[in-house]
Amino acid sequence: MKKFLSIFLLLTLLFCSAYRKPYRYTIDAGKDAFYHNNVGLNYLADRIYYAAIQEFKIAIQLSPNTQATAIFKNNLGETYTFIGYPDMARVCFEDALKLYGLNFKYYMNLANCYEELGIVNTKIAEYQASTSIYDKIMLGLLYIKTGEKRRGVNTLDEICLSEPDLLITPAIRQYLSEVTKELQP
Repeated sequence: MKKFLSIFLLLTLLFCSAYRKPYRYTIDAGKDAFYHNNVGLNYLADRIYYAAIQEFKIAIQLSPNTQATAIFKNNLGETYTFIGYPDMARVCFEDALKLYGLNFKYYMNLANCYEELGIVNTKIAEYQASTSIYDKIMLGLLYIKTGEKRRGVNTLDEICLSEPDLLITPAIRQYLSEVTKELQP
């Protein structure tokens, strides 16, 4: 009877411990990237900058070369700018524009970064040589940064007239309305 009971107990323990549904975690890099970006934004709100930078870098590594990566790179660039590293921010903003060139905020951030680095005039010379409509957006912003507001407004207005259906055009128009209010006496 003792043997039977011990064998029964042993088999019961063996079957109960061995039968378990396996836990399957599937990795979804896109969702995980957004999760890390959001964690980075929370760290940024709490003024924990190093942790925010690391979270943005993880998000970028999980989802490289996508439109969403432009958001992550822009967030990383804004963090670098906030803590006083505009040279590191510049790379982030330029990468964000390469990945998604239809967000006006990225252009504004890059123009502010160029101004902070003191290279606006150099960049104007580079962008004047280009025929790309996106480079013209940057050129208009840089003109405004140097004080040539009328020239910058004209450049941006030409873009709005030539490309009325571009996704970035409404944001440019909004910016132009703010700048032209400053120009009026």
